[in-house]
Amino acid sequence: MANVSIPLPRHALSIRYSSTKLPSFKTSPSILRVSSSGVGELDESGNKGGLFNFNGIKGVACGILAACAVSSAAFPVIAAGQVTQRLPPLSTDPNRCERAFVGNTIGQANGVYDKPLDLRLCDFTNEKTNLKGKSLSAALMSDAKFDGADMSEVVMSKAYAVGASFKGVDFSNAVLDRVNFGKADLQGAVFKNTVLSGSTFDDAKLEGVDFEDTIIGYVDLQKLCVNKTINDETRALLGCR
Repeated sequence: MANVSIPLPRHALSIRYSSTKLPSFKTSPSILRVSSSGVGELDESGNKGGLFNFNGIKGVACGILAACAVSSAAFPVIAAGQVTQRLPPLSTDPNRCERAFVGNTIGQANGVYDKPLDLRLCDFTNEKTNLKGKSLSAALMSDAKFDGADMSEVVMSKAYAVGASFKGVDFSNAVLDRVNFGKADLQGAVFKNTVLSGSTFDDAKLEGVDFEDTIIGYVDLQKLCVNKTINDETRALLGCR
């Protein structure tokens, strides 16, 4: 596995709920925090004037960004934004869906695994207990159903969730960096205080999604704003032009 050191940005910002456009900067920050409490550049400790505190999430996000490059040999299958994706055949393990309740025991942010976590076509509708806080890094989730599930505090780095359904899912305090949510149904999902850096939402359904206190990349936010299913209130919160 290749290790690459990446310089981290010194500044991040929070976007005020009433903002109607993205703030202007001489140099665009790499990481933004969506918040209804105000706009402010962070100092090196992650605060400005007591505006907010990352409470550990900022450290997680920075660690993820520092580890975002891995070798294709270690992670041959998928990554958000990858043009060509080669997925393995559907697992024949009769207990493959139940493996989500255990999660990955290795890998974490880099999505490295000894055995793929294949949750494709699984149904976790209204699962309120067994997914919370699990590590689902690099999980294959396409066409799975998670509607109404509690997925707070999960780690889903580099998960492939194209076409999956997450209607009303609680992703509060989760780490969802570099997830491919293409064509996923996320109506009413909650991303409160969630890390979304590097994740993509091409053609996803985002009506009624709560992005309060979300941590997201500046470029990723611009791409997110292209999605036409985001309602006016949420667009104002995100600062979409």
